[in-house]
Amino acid sequence: MARFFNTIIALSLLLLVSCQEGGEAGDLFGQWRLADSDTKYVSFSGSLTLFRSISEGEVYGKFQHVGDSLFIQCLSIYGVPSDTAIVEKSFGFQPFGDIRLRIEALSNDKIVLSKGQRQWKFRKY
Repeated sequence: MARFFNTIIALSLLLLVSCQEGGEAGDLFGQWRLADSDTKYVSFSGSLTLFRSISEGEVYGKFQHVGDSLFIQCLSIYGVPSDTAIVEKSFGFQPFGDIRLRIEALSNDKIVLSKGQRQWKFRKY
């Protein structure tokens, strides 16, 4: 029964994302592919984000774009350790519940994010 409710929550989030048509996402709106990977994507819509790894699964989060900063709080719908692994190990964004990144560049087809000495480049998909 709990799995049924979790599925309903996940479907509700998807519906919410599709109805927001960009909203607060602004220039981040859309699906972005990690430049050095064909299997890792990040999507932004409204105030929600979706991390998706083709081989590992997907994780939702809430984000806030303030100036040149991006704040993300990921949400584990099923509460499984693999959700944290997708974000922290596969993408390298840490910590799972309080990701803070700097937006180095943002254009119609490219996002460059950084944290300390680490940098991630995404292309619009």
